[in-house]
Amino acid sequence: MDQSAIDSLRHAAVPPQALFINGQRQAAQAGGTLDVVSPIDGSRLTTIADADAADVDRAVGAARKAFDKGAWSRAAPAERKKVLLRIADLIEKHALELAVLGVRDNGTEIAMALKAEPGSCAGTFRYYAEAVDKVYGEIAPTAQNVLGLVHREPVGVVGAIVPWNFPLMIGAWKVAPALAAGNSVVLKPAETASLTLLRLAELCTEAGLPDGVFNVVTGRGAVAGEALGLSMDVDVLAFTGSGGVGRRLLEYSARSNLKRVYLELGGKSPNIVFADAPDLDQAAKTAAYGIFRNSGQVCVAGSRLLVECSIHEAFAEKVAAIAAKMKVGDPLDTATEAGAINSADQLSKNLSHIEKAASEGAVLKTGGRRILQETGGFYMAPAVFDAVKPEMTLAREEVFGPVLAVMPFDDEADAVCIANATPYGLASAVWTADLSRAHRMVRAVKAGLVHVNTYGGADVTVPLGGVRQSGNGHDKSLHALDKYTDLKTAWISLT
Repeated sequence: MDQSAIDSLRHAAVPPQALFINGQRQAAQAGGTLDVVSPIDGSRLTTIADADAADVDRAVGAARKAFDKGAWSRAAPAERKKVLLRIADLIEKHALELAVLGVRDNGTEIAMALKAEPGSCAGTFRYYAEAVDKVYGEIAPTAQNVLGLVHREPVGVVGAIVPWNFPLMIGAWKVAPALAAGNSVVLKPAETASLTLLRLAELCTEAGLPDGVFNVVTGRGAVAGEALGLSMDVDVLAFTGSGGVGRRLLEYSARSNLKRVYLELGGKSPNIVFADAPDLDQAAKTAAYGIFRNSGQVCVAGSRLLVECSIHEAFAEKVAAIAAKMKVGDPLDTATEAGAINSADQLSKNLSHIEKAASEGAVLKTGGRRILQETGGFYMAPAVFDAVKPEMTLAREEVFGPVLAVMPFDDEADAVCIANATPYGLASAVWTADLSRAHRMVRAVKAGLVHVNTYGGADVTVPLGGVRQSGNGHDKSLHALDKYTDLKTAWISLT
């Protein structure tokens, strides 16, 4: 990475941001705006439009009109492929611009942002571009003189609501497969991370995506998000975020048109280290970065570290030492290992969890305080708590910040019991040199993703989804296309 190139974009002016509806920027009808505060220094970066229900209706109407018109929904898969590949090319062309803009908006360290945001976004669009003309219907083995054809059809209008931690990456997980299948999309970003997704919409139009096929409405979740959830003309809603909001979206579906709702919700992911792990030093380093990258603001973060009793004390010390040495600070500095907390509100929530954990008897080994306050930004020293018990709040509730709970276990059965003692089931990891144990743990841990002797490794070719209260459905892989297609059977008599 070229630090001088990053610095040249650091203070670039960002004009007030309007909505993106029907291929062009449009102001919110009521004229409302929200301030965008950069977590780097607490300064006002720009404003975004504060959409209301009427604005959402405009966007959904544009999406429905575009879908019914058919320029995209009925285009040959090979034609959609060409446009999606051009979108990927444009994302790569503007990668540094997008990464720096996103960091100024949400605080992710630039080294991670470049790879996880424009890098991942472009790769996701390219993956579904290449898949779109290779996934098609079926001929059923029906009775004599009858032909059964199974068609795959786009669902219509897809609503997507995405969080602030990785807006481009997670946005692409929703938008790219939905577009590839021929749908129109209305995307609602988080209030504190909208800028890169508005820019993505412009790049999509530049690549040749027809007007109205991809729309972005910014604003408050309680207003714009609710309107999208209640819309009678949204056929499928895809969401990544908190369990509380996920429940409300299911209620909105029941109150409106029974739209299908796919949820990727929170996690309290266990990272389980046995004494026979192949490399305990590497396991400790990976455990630290598995929770503290992006300041812990990662849905699959390994926020519970379960360590076999015989190595527990020494291993906890290793992780705490790594955490204490991590470089936390300016996220646009290439040497930074953990950037800013997304907002003042999120920082306050994190610090409340620190106080709660200490009051319940957990032992703070390092960190857990606000730092660099003189910058005006929102920074926190990575926190490692030891002696955390399964019944403690820190062992059960998602913090979504740089806070690690270390928990000892006696044996394999005890590890499984502790690992599964939360309502969540998103990600997990197991460290062991015993292949049989690894396979047993993969089966026993209740999670949609189980790492073995690593943490955080996955790409767009494999599905990501949770079980229990971590959600339903899957992002990434060919399985994601299932969310955005309907199956239609044609039963044809040949007599």
